[in-house]
Amino acid sequence: MFPDLVSSLQQEIPGLRGRLLANVMLSGLTWLRAGGPAQVLFSPADESDLSLFLSRRPKDIPLTVIGVGSNLLVRDGGVSGIVIRLGRGFSEISAIDGRRLRAGAAVPDMRLAQAAATAGISGLAFYRGIPGTVGGALRMNAGAHGRETRETVVQVRALDPNGNSHILSNADMGFRYRHSAIPSGFIFTEAVFEGEPQDPAAIEQEMKSVADYREANQPIKSRTGGSTFKNPAGHSAWKLIEAAGCRGLRVGGAHMSEMHCNFIINDADATATDIENLGELVRKRVRETSGVELEWEIKHIGDRPPSTPMQAAAAE
Repeated sequence: MFPDLVSSLQQEIPGLRGRLLANVMLSGLTWLRAGGPAQVLFSPADESDLSLFLSRRPKDIPLTVIGVGSNLLVRDGGVSGIVIRLGRGFSEISAIDGRRLRAGAAVPDMRLAQAAATAGISGLAFYRGIPGTVGGALRMNAGAHGRETRETVVQVRALDPNGNSHILSNADMGFRYRHSAIPSGFIFTEAVFEGEPQDPAAIEQEMKSVADYREANQPIKSRTGGSTFKNPAGHSAWKLIEAAGCRGLRVGGAHMSEMHCNFIINDADATATDIENLGELVRKRVRETSGVELEWEIKHIGDRPPSTPMQAAAAE
């Protein structure tokens, strides 16, 4: 456990309406169900509450932002400093007109797709296959089924590390494959998405096709973090992993999925160290067999436990 900072933060930032909690285990907030605690977990009430916190917080305390934890690995040593997780105050979604939707950063991508279908706005059905939130989609230019976030976003609202508000255009975001160019210290709070008018029934059918494909081809009912590695230029990550003989490969309580070998599954109470070691072993074998360097798509945060330093799988 980390030293408790909650009392001092409450004294330094009076008037906060959100929740400040000490030493919260983050494993329960991630889809991989592994990892250590956050020294402080802050859930702001809304954007003004978050702005107040950012403007008054001690600048020497590290700050980390997480979403629903669908594509996140928290290391077993936990995350020192403050972890911010946006919740109900950032979950509003509304149709602006027949072509646009405004969605808070905590809105699940699947809910964004459904809202677009209900409003008769096409072009956002691919979000039905992305198990994250709007904030995460903006940060990593999330995509599926041949479409990406960069094709749908018109405008983004964000707070900088000092709590100042910024309006960002699509061009400002600097989108490229699984990446946006906005500094990591900026926290997205909402975005405006645009599509084309279409019959809601047709959009619902497209969403069903996306959902059916995921269920048939991905281990969505398992404890997983989604796609483990990005697709290298000119390659499919899963094909490289298959060719390296890593389908079903196991380290501790984690293994590469038999259904889709670019997914890591926690099926036996894996530690975060098990999961990271497995991924690094896969990267090593792919590098040896193909010369291609796989890049993690799952984001890693936190520290390795000081009492049991991770033995790098690449060195085994």
